[in-house]
Amino acid sequence: MTGITAQVSLYPLPHRVIAPEIGEALGVFQECAMEVEVDTASSILVGDDATIFAALRRAFCSAAEHGQVVMVITLSNTCPAPTRPADHRHDHHLQTRRAAV
Repeated sequence: MTGITAQVSLYPLPHRVIAPEIGEALGVFQECAMEVEVDTASSILVGDDATIFAALRRAFCSAAEHGQVVMVITLSNTCPAPTRPADHRHDHHLQTRRAAV
């Protein structure tokens, strides 16, 4: 199977507004060969199934090294990739999130 979309939310426990775990997970997603769209409550990953599942595992394990976390994932092989305006770049959101960490 190829071409899946995953919506991912990561919640460090105890609840913290911004935590290093989120920045590290976003870094893992960015390193992998897939499209990443970051929003305030979740991230959308678009790519082949092997890449996405490997990235999810790496991101969860990396975040769990810092303490307790909950990762919520919605997977689809039928939802289209999100469309975004040309000026809406995930790199900007990632840099903003990392700067806040």
